[in-house]
Amino acid sequence: MQAIDQATQTTINKWLSGNYDENTKAEIQALVDKDAVTELTDAFYKSLEFGTGGLRGIMGAGSNRINKYTIGTATQGLANYLNNKYPGEKIKVAIAHDSRNNSDYFAKITADVFSANGIHVYFFSALRPTPELSFAVRHFGCKSGVMLTASHNPKEYNGYKAYGADGGQLTAPDDKLVIDEVNKISSIDEVKFDRVDANIELIGEDVDKLYLDGITALSISPDAIKRQHDLKIVYSPIHGTGITLVPKALQQFGFTNVTLVEEQSIPDGNFPTVVYPNPEEKEALTLALKKAKEIDADLVLATDPDADRVGIAVKDNTGEWLLLNGNQTGSLLINYLLSAWEEKGKLDGNKFIVKTIVTSNLIEEIAKKKNVTFYNTLTGFKWIGQIMTELEGKKYFIGGGEESYGYLIGDLVRDKDAVVSAAFIAEMTAYYKDKGNSLYDALLDTYIEYGLYKEDLVSITKKGKTGAEEIKAMMEKFRNNPPATLGGSKVSLLKDYELGNETDLSTGKVSKLALPKSDVLQFITEDGSIVSARPSGTEPKIKFYCSVNAPLASRADFDTVNEKLAEKIKAVMTDLQA
Repeated sequence: MQAIDQATQTTINKWLSGNYDENTKAEIQALVDKDAVTELTDAFYKSLEFGTGGLRGIMGAGSNRINKYTIGTATQGLANYLNNKYPGEKIKVAIAHDSRNNSDYFAKITADVFSANGIHVYFFSALRPTPELSFAVRHFGCKSGVMLTASHNPKEYNGYKAYGADGGQLTAPDDKLVIDEVNKISSIDEVKFDRVDANIELIGEDVDKLYLDGITALSISPDAIKRQHDLKIVYSPIHGTGITLVPKALQQFGFTNVTLVEEQSIPDGNFPTVVYPNPEEKEALTLALKKAKEIDADLVLATDPDADRVGIAVKDNTGEWLLLNGNQTGSLLINYLLSAWEEKGKLDGNKFIVKTIVTSNLIEEIAKKKNVTFYNTLTGFKWIGQIMTELEGKKYFIGGGEESYGYLIGDLVRDKDAVVSAAFIAEMTAYYKDKGNSLYDALLDTYIEYGLYKEDLVSITKKGKTGAEEIKAMMEKFRNNPPATLGGSKVSLLKDYELGNETDLSTGKVSKLALPKSDVLQFITEDGSIVSARPSGTEPKIKFYCSVNAPLASRADFDTVNEKLAEKIKAVMTDLQA
């Protein structure tokens, strides 16, 4: 049997002999007694690091697991960073948690450590959506915030999202500075776990009201909602935090006919009715679709456990329910927002939208036609938030998003927001219904105007230390030997965001990319197809994003053109794996 390497064994010994509780030591000792080399290696071969979503991992004992000590160490590092950055100031932070198992416990640990470091904590007294945490950071003038969540990951996971003073997730150089402070902590004895009650202030419904009122003030088409207020909406929070605010937001917007999926309305970290609590997964919307068919609904909405992502379903022209992907919903939202702003004569050249580099270029084409400034960012909503903060007071953010079901309208927060998105998706549905169209009609009409863009995502999971090495090797192979053709079209451009280079493969000309470095490769073909290869920052996966497009002459042609594009994606992915 393969032996545990020396560095990993040293970490295991430190946990067995150090100032850790007896239950944690017993859990580790049981694995040692079983000679569980793989489990011990995965739990201890490294310390959890911040990725695009912060700290995230499987719960359990170990330096590479989510537990009291990794949460405590992360918080102590963040507290040290804050005390170094703001010497002599009264530092405030906000903390919230989702419905996951142990999220409330980990939130309490986080509050304890901050309070012990002399930092004032605004602590949500019960579970709340991630975007409201971002709102609270901004509202209370906090220097930082923490959300305890693993978003849409399976129930074994939990996580820790760290936010900066702008209400956005930490970006460079601050994310690295926090990691440096965390890494400086050589012993758990350096973590101050002793709670100071005087430094902790409970918050809740007052913040809810401010946040919901802010969202409601963003509404663009209140008259359409008045006429279509009885639009039949089915909503599922998938056992998560969305139940606290999404129904209220829909009600405040003026919708009077919202049906909850009762079986999924009670927060539960075991997510008993789904395999994955992820609105990207068709299976997670099974109960919502069943309810929609029963009542002949107009729209289905479902949010993930921390309510920063929203999935939707609409009826096609045969009456069948269709789940829209994140690119489709994002494109619809941007087209609606810009069209409604244009109708009101408010596109004055000072507005902008943002999307990520792996999100549909259809959004870019819509912005170009409407003469609205658009920005592309790296994957991860923190980059969208960073652009918003850089342009705050100079330009007005209308909306933006990413293909992974995360969108934001308005500048109340600096993270993806399923609460405001759900309200605006309902408003958009009412707007088009008021004009005699379904949301499906609106999607086809968008394709007719701009071209039919079709995207697909292929994820390959590679777990543990071996998996991480395999993913690294795959990226090196693509970097050193890019494919010559994809789907029958020559690869003309290679963008390597890790090296910061864009190479014209026909001329060999190399130019610099404007974005920060990130381990992403993009292959762009002569016919406009795009494939992006990217290791996930939060999961043991390598992801391949594929986008193809073709003109669409009429609604009647949709099925034919869509099928041709599906075949093209298949050919592209086959070439990529050759």
